[in-house]
Amino acid sequence: MSQLPLFDPQKIAVTRVDHHLAPVPRHAFTAQALQARFAHPPVWQPELVRERKFLDRAPAQAAVLLALVMRDEPTVLLTQRTAHMSTHSGQIAFAGGKCDPEDQDATATALREAQEEVGLDARHIQVLGTLPEYMTGSAFLVTPVVALVSPDMHLQSNPDEVADTFEVPLAFLMNPAHHRWHTFEHDGVRREWLSMPYQDGPHLRFIWGATAGMLRNFYRFMSA
Repeated sequence: MSQLPLFDPQKIAVTRVDHHLAPVPRHAFTAQALQARFAHPPVWQPELVRERKFLDRAPAQAAVLLALVMRDEPTVLLTQRTAHMSTHSGQIAFAGGKCDPEDQDATATALREAQEEVGLDARHIQVLGTLPEYMTGSAFLVTPVVALVSPDMHLQSNPDEVADTFEVPLAFLMNPAHHRWHTFEHDGVRREWLSMPYQDGPHLRFIWGATAGMLRNFYRFMSA
């Protein structure tokens, strides 16, 4: 299977927006509420678990850190990948990457990658738990590791991997009125994916694809 053709995801038409779904209430975003939810998780199902494959290779295990920065208004820490990366170049992503053989588990991978990519020290991180695996079109089986992060953190990005870091309010991402569905067809194959564009001052942060899919699953977990 060949790689998808180059296209601008921001120019793909929006087919629907989920205005009918309720946002997660803000009282659910306190540290105590988040800790309790992971300690006693609800019965729920992830909505998005697999993208249509566009790279013909064996699946590889990976993990990302879904980092909740516990400011007065909690935020999600995101990165913009550098333009020269071999996969998902220039896209918005969580800190994370492929599992190394010496990593004990997905959590170890996510913590190591966060340190390597953005300089986030583990002493500022409290891991809450994981979400179900998400398989990307580039054949990565990604485990999202959800964690609380102290706002006292200090970041130092690796310029070889990360072009920028930024934060998006958790309340924005947990409101389906900001979840937009797109449809793209190539060689008779229909692909549907989400975007969650966020205006960050002069920057439009176009969150889409796997990152948006994992955030959508986190919404389903929080709203179950």
